[in-house]
Amino acid sequence: MNLFGVKNLSFNMSAGVLTWPIIFIMTDIINEYFGVKQVRFLSILTCILIAFAFIVVGLAMKLQPSDFWLMQKIDGQQINMLVAFDAIFGQGMWIIVGSITAFLIGQMVDVLIFHRIKKFTGEKALWLRATGSTVISQLIDSFVVIFIAFYLNPTYHWSWQMVAAIGLVGYTYKFIIALAMTPILYLVHGIIDSYLGKDLAHRMIKLAGRG
Repeated sequence: MNLFGVKNLSFNMSAGVLTWPIIFIMTDIINEYFGVKQVRFLSILTCILIAFAFIVVGLAMKLQPSDFWLMQKIDGQQINMLVAFDAIFGQGMWIIVGSITAFLIGQMVDVLIFHRIKKFTGEKALWLRATGSTVISQLIDSFVVIFIAFYLNPTYHWSWQMVAAIGLVGYTYKFIIALAMTPILYLVHGIIDSYLGKDLAHRMIKLAGRG
């Protein structure tokens, strides 16, 4: 498909989107039962852990490789493992900063909208607050990460048309997944209610709604 003059677009995206259905479900479940403060805490903790993981990988890339590991034969081909390791794990700093920033902003917006909707709906219409908060927060997330990682990044020189087109493609995928996963959200909600018991689940949801 073609958007904003950018041709041959497709759903060719980062493998990170594989985790998106899980993030959608877990964010809204935590929102529902534990409230704003806990989601904020987990979001900040997640960003710290992601940053820590990238630091560890960055340090690992600086290590001197062992001779026996450096060249290996895989599927009949001689592979330089150091080059392969650096190519796979050596993401640019702009992409790392973009990912963490977009995730944190997206999560903060998601939790705020979730509870704003809940003030009007009460404990009813879980689908509305879950999907509504997600489609708005991910609209922001999808463009922030690309804007920082590829527009501000002098290595890529992406135009705003490219940012808009690719951001819209990624957002379309997340929007479809959010709608498709709504029945699963109700299923998980029902399982948790059964495990906790209706009274305890109701009290937790009520306390979470107070922030």
